[in-house]
Amino acid sequence: MRLEDQSIIRQALFSDENEEFRIPAEPDEGQVVRIRFRTAKDNVDNVYYQEEGQEEKPLIKTGTDGLFDYYEYKTTVAAHQMRYHFRVVKGEECCFYNRLGARAEAESCFDYKITPGFHVPQWAKGVVMYQIFVDRFYNGDTDNDVEDLEYVYIGRPVYKVKNWEQNPSTMDVGCFYGGDLQGVWDKLDYLQELGIEVLYFNPMFVSPSNHKYDTQDYDHIDPHYGKIVKDGGSLVHEGAMDNSQATKYQIRSADPENLEASNLFFARFVEEVHRRGMKVIMDGVFNHCGSFNKWMDRERIYQGMGSYEPGAYVSEDSPYHTFFKFLDQSNWPYNDKYDGWWGHDTLPKLNYEGSPKLYQYIMDIAEKWVSPPYNVDGWRLDVAADLGHTSEFNHQFWRDFRKAVKGANPNAIILAEHYGDPVSWLEGDQWDTIMNYDAFMEPVTWFLTGMEKHSDEYNQNLYGNGDSFFHSMFYHMSRMQTQSVNTSMNELSNHDHSRFMTRTNRTVGRIGTAGPEAANRGVNPAVFREAVLIQMTWPGAPTVYYGDETGLCGWTDPDNRRTYPWGREDRELIEFHKFMIALHKYYPALRRGSLKRLLAEYQVISYGRFLKDNRCVVAVNNDDKERELKIPVWEIGIEDEDRMVRVMSTSESGYRTGPAHYYAVDGVLTLKLEKYSSILLISNKRS
Repeated sequence: MRLEDQSIIRQALFSDENEEFRIPAEPDEGQVVRIRFRTAKDNVDNVYYQEEGQEEKPLIKTGTDGLFDYYEYKTTVAAHQMRYHFRVVKGEECCFYNRLGARAEAESCFDYKITPGFHVPQWAKGVVMYQIFVDRFYNGDTDNDVEDLEYVYIGRPVYKVKNWEQNPSTMDVGCFYGGDLQGVWDKLDYLQELGIEVLYFNPMFVSPSNHKYDTQDYDHIDPHYGKIVKDGGSLVHEGAMDNSQATKYQIRSADPENLEASNLFFARFVEEVHRRGMKVIMDGVFNHCGSFNKWMDRERIYQGMGSYEPGAYVSEDSPYHTFFKFLDQSNWPYNDKYDGWWGHDTLPKLNYEGSPKLYQYIMDIAEKWVSPPYNVDGWRLDVAADLGHTSEFNHQFWRDFRKAVKGANPNAIILAEHYGDPVSWLEGDQWDTIMNYDAFMEPVTWFLTGMEKHSDEYNQNLYGNGDSFFHSMFYHMSRMQTQSVNTSMNELSNHDHSRFMTRTNRTVGRIGTAGPEAANRGVNPAVFREAVLIQMTWPGAPTVYYGDETGLCGWTDPDNRRTYPWGREDRELIEFHKFMIALHKYYPALRRGSLKRLLAEYQVISYGRFLKDNRCVVAVNNDDKERELKIPVWEIGIEDEDRMVRVMSTSESGYRTGPAHYYAVDGVLTLKLEKYSSILLISNKRS
């Protein structure tokens, strides 16, 4: 194609922190690193490397092809973090280039970073995850089911839901469907066939709730998920308000035989997962525990067992007294005046600053589960930014946590739940990466549906706004180093937000106001397929929330925790996921490649992924009418003679995988896309 050469062709400028433009991508102190930059062929006079606090240095032109010139600079990695950007010059014209692209000014906050020694696990880059809310996935062992009236939770007796297909109620937290680890084991063939590489579990430690974010015992897998080998005791009576008579629950959740059997079963489960080539990530809730916790024992579960130290609620002399911050030091026995997370007395906040013993205990827990015999492959950290009482302490805790985990298992990943700017935690000494709300779930949701991720708000200005989509994506990705982006958990749905399929109805609602059936009405599966195609082609680790692959609907918590619809699956949608997962795993550019925006219009986006000879073009038409797109594919190195092959397209009628061939004219691909459709094209230079 002919490129106008009177000025700097900014669309041609490119560099990033991936393996093709920084070699090695994650260097150590003292290593020589090659930093590469791309310009249009014969278009610029000079390219300069500008490191923070240093004089700029010229790059050397090292190669050229049909479209681009390539420049390179070599530097030795210092002991400290290095920040850099580029300056491009042609005659009197110049521009700067950083993680947001070509800019008029040098904006240091968006500089590239080299953090010596910051390595994330290689296996986690672009890995396909599957999130399992255990109680709702599959019941493989009915002997460990929670029984009606087994104990009292938040003022009312718990009960077992007899009908697996029943929707959750608004007071769902004490309702149990019976899903367990044996159920997951029974479905490993299905998960393997789907193409899943990592199983991420919501919490599995002993806990009285179905969500288990109120940990009762960090040392043991809940026997209701594992194995109950010793049973007995009595249930509470209808209308009971406390657990003074809950001796069955005491035995089931606190007897050493059940706890040891459950841990042993979990170790065998992880071994089987590993044998199949998959990995396991656990959920760690370390900001707070639960009032049932053996250290607090507000429900006096452990006091009734007779073999445990007294909890801090029970006795002022408890060895766990310092684990919590008591607001009234004269209120024992049964001191209910303590600090709770967001004021909830069922969620006592852990008092690390006041207890070195607690601090070390949790460091030991962090190490225990990633070590033999369990050998878990990483932690997902709940409300990680909330831990502690100051920012300084929070960061120190996570530095020590990283040392403990990586010392025990260098290939374990540390992945945090986080909303907002994560930059101070992702500097190589704390977390590896995050659940990617700001740079994935939210921009995708706003663009395709106009909905906020809880289905609490509709925003017409963001619906179909292609410019806003890319601006939000690139801005928030720039707040992470690329190794964190490439391992970030990219979800469409999860246990805290409405199901994406429900968001496609573009309706504000919750289960308590609209009712569960409204979550199923007016949904648009074609828009959902667009979202999945984006998910499987965007940088990061695409993560499927159980049941999404079969079109499960639901408002936000608790309706998003419906049971997996075994026997009622949407087989076509599952097959679509299998194809998309396989494509994501097969093409290197989709797992580890660079990303470039190609086109943004109202209800239309297109972007490219590229790594060496593998180039991928994604285009989405979210409009309610056919659109003709002009996509400048030359920007990712596709020339007119290069054949592009359709490997997936989606539409209102479903999806197609049969090959169709496309060619650019003067570097631009013209595509006609049906309404609510998307397409993935592949070009391999050597094909």
